[in-house]
Amino acid sequence: MQVHLSITSLNEETLRLLEPRTATIKKRLETLNHLASNNISVSVMMTIIPGINSHEILSLVKSVADNGALGVGYTMVRLNGAIGGIFTDWIQKAMPDRADKVLHQIAECHGGNLNDSEFGRRMKGSGNLAEQVSQQFKIARKKYLSGREMPKLNCELHEQYKDGQMKLF
Repeated sequence: MQVHLSITSLNEETLRLLEPRTATIKKRLETLNHLASNNISVSVMMTIIPGINSHEILSLVKSVADNGALGVGYTMVRLNGAIGGIFTDWIQKAMPDRADKVLHQIAECHGGNLNDSEFGRRMKGSGNLAEQVSQQFKIARKKYLSGREMPKLNCELHEQYKDGQMKLF
């Protein structure tokens, strides 16, 4: 069994801005620790928002590793469709002092736009800032998660229940 948790920040104030009415950081780390302590493989996903939580990568990976995570992954935020306008309005109200910087850095990671739909590039971004984030994750994984990996899923158990075209999947 595998579980993938989302932990976006170690700063409670930042978390409340990004994910209001969700579990606290303390509760998420307790959940991670409880699952790992009961031999359940856990990985953590982090959405990177440059200028908001991108400085937390090393400390986040250390914290989740200390609580039993076997892996960590990330997605570079991309603001597709109407989300771009909604996010822009939100950040200008929630963080007016750094709204322009954050929006500029997000655009820098997506070829000058708030979104990049190109498969293979859209989730990690491109350019210098995206490369810096990628390198930070490589360093963090090597430093805090070396020798750990999520076990491969056994996808053969449900094969007997497939028929017709479902066998293609």
